[in-house]
Amino acid sequence: MSLDFRNTNSLWASVLVETLYRLGLREAVISPGSRSTPLTMAFARHAGIEAIPVLDERSAAFFALGLARQHQRPVVLLCTSGTAGANYLPALIEAQESGVPLLVITADRPPEMRACRSGQTIDQQKLFGGHVNFYHEFAVPQATLPMLRYLRQTVAHAWERSQWLCSGPVHLNAPFRDPLPPIEDGSTDAVRPALNERKFFAALRPPQHGESQLTSAVRLGGRGIIVAGQVRPGDPAAYARAVGQLARRLGWPVLADALSPLRHQAHLVPNLVATYDAIARSAGLTKRLQPDHVLCLHDWPTSKALRQWLTAEDTAVTMVRSDSQNPDALHSRTTLIRTSVESLAATVRPGPKERGWLEAWMAGERSMARRLRSGLAVTSGLFEGRASALLPGLLPKGTPLFVANSMPVRDLEYFCPANSRGLDVHCNRGANGIDGTLSTALGVAHGNQPAVLLTGDLALLHDTNGFLSSPKFKGSLTIVLINNRGGGIFGHLPVARFDPPFEEYFATPQRADFGKLAAAYGVRHVVVRDWRHFAQLLGRLPARGIRVLEVRTDRQRDARTRREMFARLAR
Repeated sequence: MSLDFRNTNSLWASVLVETLYRLGLREAVISPGSRSTPLTMAFARHAGIEAIPVLDERSAAFFALGLARQHQRPVVLLCTSGTAGANYLPALIEAQESGVPLLVITADRPPEMRACRSGQTIDQQKLFGGHVNFYHEFAVPQATLPMLRYLRQTVAHAWERSQWLCSGPVHLNAPFRDPLPPIEDGSTDAVRPALNERKFFAALRPPQHGESQLTSAVRLGGRGIIVAGQVRPGDPAAYARAVGQLARRLGWPVLADALSPLRHQAHLVPNLVATYDAIARSAGLTKRLQPDHVLCLHDWPTSKALRQWLTAEDTAVTMVRSDSQNPDALHSRTTLIRTSVESLAATVRPGPKERGWLEAWMAGERSMARRLRSGLAVTSGLFEGRASALLPGLLPKGTPLFVANSMPVRDLEYFCPANSRGLDVHCNRGANGIDGTLSTALGVAHGNQPAVLLTGDLALLHDTNGFLSSPKFKGSLTIVLINNRGGGIFGHLPVARFDPPFEEYFATPQRADFGKLAAAYGVRHVVVRDWRHFAQLLGRLPARGIRVLEVRTDRQRDARTRREMFARLAR
């Protein structure tokens, strides 16, 4: 890209964009507006950056979050001044809590136009509070070499802070004076001869941050378990092999969340346990399988039953995590090791193994897995939990799968069997919200292989503006919509006994016609007749476009089915 010398703003914006490109930026998600014109023009004209326009700022932010999840590198979010940036907050909270790198640029009025009733102007200083890794307001653009050097260095630092010490969002506030379009005005004539582009950008390159390596061995032994939560390793197979090495050396079972790549790399991980939630509900099994030590990798699984079991017994924990976050929500007797799993696997010193310990765990896993399969086989109608059990056997290997919060992520944990399909599973489990579900899934699928979204009806309705991105969407997304006409998860909470007001204020029943909704956006919609039909529809994912497969279920019946099934398993 050659720099744009038509005026001060166009030069400033083109330096900013070229700096980001040299650092590794490849996608920018842009919402329309006037004050951001210099940067929008610069991103749009850069041949090496895909500039993606998204009308609704909240949807744009979650779309960028999905893109950053997919590529595991920062994505730029750009909007105009005023309340536009405020719509980014939910996605930024999720990005910080789940460690996803985003670079947010909010255009702004210059200082002299603030606090004087100027239109589309609010206080944007630290707009996102403590939910960003770094904040900086740029100086008003100036066409001088020292100020362009300041811009280059500040952008490079912000890019680094989006990934180190821990990945997350950064916020840059960018004020601009008129003229906003690239109208030639001669304001850059003095700096142009002094600015050698090749020399100016020569030192820029993507930053490198290696994970810390252990300098001394970690000793583990006895009655222990390995618990693996959600994580996004650069190489899932290498991660699975490292955990498999740990499991073999220690002789411990591996309890893998459905959001962990381990659940879907069973051929690389011996001693894999997928039914730990059911095991944790059984008083007889928990007594026999009570560990003395837990090795927790990166994060705790979704299962509340598992967490309550380990908390009640005050089990000693060794937590392995490579970023700077405080990871232990259980407040256990925890030893925290900041390192990679690969480094731990290479240096761990196994202690004595207890005879029969691993065999007891694997016997419990086989028994529970068999009983779960039997229980699902006899459920009547379209029991929503069965979709999660069927997906691994139906989807092509390596399929990107985005899972909505509330019941879908729990059903995936309860019912998804250990498998070797290598599914690339994503979920916004940082803040655990349902907002932005569709937009995030579209970001995960954009430019990717055909992907699938497993969602409930309320999560999809909460983000229907995400469908506005469909004309610019490049890829394939199949939405498996579990429509139980309300919030199914609340039927499993104690408040469900208090009706009224439970049904109206917690279950939040809805009567949306998803066929008409899909038609309004030009999206294909199919009502699933039965599980055979479901298998046929998912047997071959379309090469492009968005489609909705609606699985209509009975919310109250399915809540009752889960309770009865878990009670039988516990006995």
